[in-house]
Order: sequence, then structure tokens, then C-alpha cells
Amino acid sequence: MPRIATSLAACLRLLALLLVPALLLADLVQAQSGAAAVVAPLTDVASNPYGLRSVWAQGDWVARTTLLVLAFMSLLSWYFIIAKWLTQRQLKARLLAAHSAFGSTQAWSQRLQALEQDSEFRAMVLSALAAAERHPGLAKRVDLSSWLSQNIVHSVSTLQMRSQEGLSVLATVGATAPFVGLFGTVWGIYNALVTIGVSGQASIEKVAGPVGEALIMTALGLAVAVPAVLAYNWLVRRNRVTLHAVKGFGSELHTQLLLEVDRRA
Repeated sequence: MPRIATSLAACLRLLALLLVPALLLADLVQAQSGAAAVVAPLTDVASNPYGLRSVWAQGDWVARTTLLVLAFMSLLSWYFIIAKWLTQRQLKARLLAAHSAFGSTQAWSQRLQALEQDSEFRAMVLSALAAAERHPGLAKRVDLSSWLSQNIVHSVSTLQMRSQEGLSVLATVGATAPFVGLFGTVWGIYNALVTIGVSGQASIEKVAGPVGEALIMTALGLAVAVPAVLAYNWLVRRNRVTLHAVKGFGSELHTQLLLEVDRRA
């Protein structure tokens, strides 16, 4: 877990370093002149009347709250994307180590030593061994194979539930972010129409700016939702493949425990 936290912090710092130049580049592109098609200097970015800065500066508390909600949803989704990817990577490495350890002919104590202390598969093996030791008191009611199978299935189900933590957040962000952005767009267009109605001027110069700033909300909502949906589908598929291999390890553990009990008997 400390390695995961360190890697996650490094990824978040890298994301922040990449986000700042991207925002500056976006403001720089928006500050271009349509006729001259020449990149404006950095000093023109601050004087750009349209863009995220103007939306934040000219927007009311509803528009600013919508921007903050979208920013929070984006950071939350990227946090879970990176965290789940690191967790799945660690789980896969531990699964390979468990397959390698229990594919050998060493003693059970040596096999357990090959696994990490906080490994999910070490806990699964210890739980199955404890269940096998408790079985003599239930021998007349439950056979050993069914008793071990129930214990291993329970361990696999617990691991499956843990592997799905955080995926619901990505699904929620992917489903709601476009509507949050749409709400910001509708509210921005409403304020723009109110301003135009009060001023009595409906020229294209007066309409294009406020409406364009309102549509930025929709673009931000899609920019938040699309990575969350793509990452959700990708992580769910990786979970499915890994859990299939975990069930295979559970079946192999079940067989080896039965053979070990027969050998001791």
C-alpha cells in the first residue's frame, strides 16, 4: 500500500504539471485572431475576453459552483482511475506469485513464505487451512470437499467485492458529468439572454461571447465524462480477466488441499 500511495502521488503531480500547460495553450489558441491566424503572445492571454477565465470572472455563484463541481468530479475520477489501475497491477503480480508458489512441490510453510504478508492469496490459503483443521468436528454433517469449497468461494467473493470498489464512482461521473455541464450551459445562456434583453442590443457581437462562454460548460462536462466512461469499461474488463484467474487459483488450491489431507491421513 505505501508503494501504491507513492506512485499515486507521483501520478497526480505529473497530471497537474501537464494540466497547467494545457490550460495556457487553450487560452493561447482562443486568443488567436481569425483574420491574421497568428499565435498571440502570452501577454494577450490575460486580455482574452472569452474563455475559462472570463467564465469564472463574469459568472455568478451558480456558474462558479458548476465549474468547481466539474473540476472536483474530474479529479475524483482520475484519482480512482490511477488508484484502481495500480491496485489491479498489484493484484495481478500477487496472483502470478501465488501460482508460482503453489505450482511447486515445496512444503506448505515454504509456499506461504513465498507470498507477501498482506497478500490476498496468503489470507485465502490460511483461511482454507484453518477450515480444513476445523472440519473433523463437522465430519458427520459436511464432507471435506464441500466445506473447503464454501470457504474458498467466500474468499473469492470477498476479493471480487474489493476489486469493484471505486468503479461505481467512475460510472456515476460518466453518467452525470454531461448533465452538470448542460446545466451550466443552460444557466449561462439564460443569463446571457437576460443581459441582452436588459441592454436592448442583440447583435452578433453581443450574443456570440456570452453564448460561447456558456457552451464551454458542455465541453467541460464531456471532457470529464468521456475519460470516466472509457476507464470504467477498461477497468471492468481487467477485473473480469483477473477474477477469472483468481477462480482458477481457488480451484487449484481446493484440489491441493484435498490431496494434502489424503496424504496426511
